[in-house]
Amino acid sequence: MTTTLSTTGASSAALPRALWALMVGNFVIGTGVMVVPGTLNDISASLGVSIPQAGQLITAAAILMGLGAPAFATLVAGWDRRRLLTLSLLWYAALMGICALAPTYGALLPLRVLAVISPAIFTPQAAACVGLLVPPAQRGRAITFVFLGWSVASVMGMPLSAWIGNELGWRWAFGLVALMSLGSAAWVWRDMPDGIKPAALSRQAWGRALSSPALMMAVGVTLLSAFGQFTLFSYLAPYFAQTLGAGGSALATMFLWFGAFGLVGNVVVTRFIDRIGAPAAVLITLGFIALSLLLWPLGRHAFWAMGLVVIPWALGCFSCNSAQQARLVHISPELASATVALNTSAMYGGQALGAALGGVMIAQGQMLRLHEVGLAVMLLAMGLSLWAERAQKRS
Repeated sequence: MTTTLSTTGASSAALPRALWALMVGNFVIGTGVMVVPGTLNDISASLGVSIPQAGQLITAAAILMGLGAPAFATLVAGWDRRRLLTLSLLWYAALMGICALAPTYGALLPLRVLAVISPAIFTPQAAACVGLLVPPAQRGRAITFVFLGWSVASVMGMPLSAWIGNELGWRWAFGLVALMSLGSAAWVWRDMPDGIKPAALSRQAWGRALSSPALMMAVGVTLLSAFGQFTLFSYLAPYFAQTLGAGGSALATMFLWFGAFGLVGNVVVTRFIDRIGAPAAVLITLGFIALSLLLWPLGRHAFWAMGLVVIPWALGCFSCNSAQQARLVHISPELASATVALNTSAMYGGQALGAALGGVMIAQGQMLRLHEVGLAVMLLAMGLSLWAERAQKRS
């Protein structure tokens, strides 16, 4: 089965149908991850907790996803990916549905942590499958296509969650993710072929990945990028409410605007990454994010101005991680399962750090300075990305 898929891919520019199922799966996963930032105001109000405390749902979930991605990569090494990815989506459906029924914040927090076991498995394992579904010449395009689902989630999932949270309550938004997970599980089961089993990760493979300066610095770029962005991104809903007086409809509109440009950025990177190279794509997208954070204060006093300021950030936000995944696979295709898992861990770890730091700053009355920390960390990420590229050329 694997040989047939690779041969077919080599003779045609069309991507396999299975990649569409994986892309939609990432859309559902991304929507479920971002449902908390989108409904943070309603969660805080309905459960009687502060914004920083509600933000701990983001931090705790990101910690589990960060630690779980590499751990699960080892535990599920021998699993057929059709069954693994389908089961992970069914788990997501069940736990998101139970989260929607949680009576208190104390009940919701552990349930949310259990739910995000699915993102810790699905996203890295879907990316690790790509090398067995397409030939090397299509690998960069295929990986960025699979991660297009996260950009689509930002276009549709996060604004829809914000709107539903305002109109019906956060529980309905969680319930919607549960229903979408069921549909996505059926799609993956139908289109994912049997027999897709990336090579098991041995101790030697992990050792090679962890001892490679180029790989580890590239993973560090992901950590810093997520850290810098989520210091502010986790709290966009309360930030816009405080500075612009944005209610549910306005928040949904801003998130939709952000997501639309996020989708455009990922589509452009998907089209050109194999021409310009993944390191260049990463640096460009990081630069776009840093530009928005630099200009951030200009958008505080007018909704339209903020809409302009977020455009560069949106263009770079999701496309940056797609380019990072492609970069790691290109550096060492045989270690893709390990490096994609580590990169996913770094992404979620950075989210946890950013959400935690942002919560501490808000508790100290420093919400209007979140972008300053984000900008400083993004500049560090750009410097490390250049260093990683030099290390790769030397190796």
